[in-house]
Amino acid sequence: MVKQLLIKEGGETQTVKVLNRIKDLCGPHTSIEFIHDKTVKVSVKSECLRKVAEALQSEEDVYLRTMVASDEKLINDSIKLYYVFGLDREGVNVILEVKIPAALSKHYEIPSISDVVKACDWYELEAHDLMGVKFSGRFLKRLVLPDDWPEEIHPLKKDITTEEIKKLYQPQVREKALEVGAEEVALIPVGPYHPALHEPEYFELYIKEEKVVDARYVGFMVHRGIEKLGESMGYDQIPFLAERICGICGFVHSVSYTQAVEEALNIEVPEKTQYIRTIILELERIHSHLLWLGIAAHLLGYDTGFMYAWRIREKVMVLSELLTGSRKTYGINLVGGVRKDINKEKIEKTKQTLKEVWKDYKGFAEVLLNVPQVRRRLSGTGVLPGGEARAYSLVGPTARGSGLSRDVRKDYTYGAYHFVSFSIPTYSEGDNLARTLVRIDEVYESINIIEQLLDTIPSGSEIKVNSWEPQPMKLGLGNVEAPRGEVIHLVITGMYGPYRWRVRSPTYQNLQAVPTMLRGVDLADAPITIASIDPCFSCTDRAIKINIKTGKIERVPLIKLSVKGGS
Repeated sequence: MVKQLLIKEGGETQTVKVLNRIKDLCGPHTSIEFIHDKTVKVSVKSECLRKVAEALQSEEDVYLRTMVASDEKLINDSIKLYYVFGLDREGVNVILEVKIPAALSKHYEIPSISDVVKACDWYELEAHDLMGVKFSGRFLKRLVLPDDWPEEIHPLKKDITTEEIKKLYQPQVREKALEVGAEEVALIPVGPYHPALHEPEYFELYIKEEKVVDARYVGFMVHRGIEKLGESMGYDQIPFLAERICGICGFVHSVSYTQAVEEALNIEVPEKTQYIRTIILELERIHSHLLWLGIAAHLLGYDTGFMYAWRIREKVMVLSELLTGSRKTYGINLVGGVRKDINKEKIEKTKQTLKEVWKDYKGFAEVLLNVPQVRRRLSGTGVLPGGEARAYSLVGPTARGSGLSRDVRKDYTYGAYHFVSFSIPTYSEGDNLARTLVRIDEVYESINIIEQLLDTIPSGSEIKVNSWEPQPMKLGLGNVEAPRGEVIHLVITGMYGPYRWRVRSPTYQNLQAVPTMLRGVDLADAPITIASIDPCFSCTDRAIKINIKTGKIERVPLIKLSVKGGS
């Protein structure tokens, strides 16, 4: 498709315009490689990066989707940065590849583009923390790693082992344990630090006369090192790990990962597989939105709404178990297919349940929106202007509540979405009510999508490819419209598993705009404003147990500590 766009007479498409502009800015010898349908990689020199970023940022409907740093010293003697810009209007990904010679990596500086592309701020800080990339023209501070982490140790470099990283974890804790004579210490995240969510997080709010005048967010307190762990796992093991990235919407990650590998290796999955994945994705959207609506009602003092929403959600959870065997962490995805089919009996049961859900949900939504205190607390609070939403490349209901009609189900279609008809709810007010209305409308659309898919699902039993062959150093992108917004996974393949696996969750993209949303709100409305992006911070809390004498470190589920302690 990209090649067709390029050779179209007249060169009128946006893709042609963008690629020609890059060649004009960086020279005629700029390398352009078509790596997959609708994905093109452009290799540019670092001194050209800012000019290209400025040109792309000035284009309408062009957004930074993700940026990935990859240590490829063992392959091509370099560290590479991959900036993924999406041309939403045409559904084309333009990946800018910037190469840093390995011999110069300790001193080499890449020009920062965070002042041009606001959405790139965290990506640069993360690449500096985890890969040691230096960026000129900006202040570099810790984002993921703690402040006392050694400067020369970068966890995602290939020459750094997991054992080396563990030895460096929390050195001050070891010192304190030795001082007091402790044999073991368990580091348990105690929280929540914010009353809305049961996860460790930290918001610093600056208040004047009960109004928030500014805010600062500090995160990554339970960084699990999932991408590093993925380097030691096989291709078909990772979907099960990916599904545990989020405790509510995990299936989106396993689908996005498998899509990325399938794109990289040109694996054509059966049509029925696409239907099954899409049906489960939309079920996940329904239960996630119902969960959020219930929590939002609770934060606004309307606990009846909380109980009503979760009562409806329970029917969806039971339906998910019917179709996959599990209420959550379904475990049905593999590279090239799925593990479970949907038969006629399950189709009929799903249709019947969805009719009940539609009826109950319609009554609940009408009541919720007509409760005076709910409407009053949501209207005009947490306002996020459309210009700011665009500058930060925001995604999901957060973007659509500020007038940006962005949805990868339409813009970069995948699965079986091109077989069905549906609308993208969008509101322009940019307040907490607009983001709520987007989610309310999307539940109706999701039910509609599933019903269409059940009516047209292909017959037959082929749900996965029989075999496929890995090829090293192939690049693939996978994207899924999660309930919170776009999830994007980038995979560079190895022989037995991914050489590099990068996960970009929607909360990572949306959190940077929360301080803007908080400015000017009453302190009492700060919780619902933060919750309005439906944030997922760490998704799973774990304790770290350190044996001081042996240095052994293990991750322990919190429930195990409780049982062992007799409480």
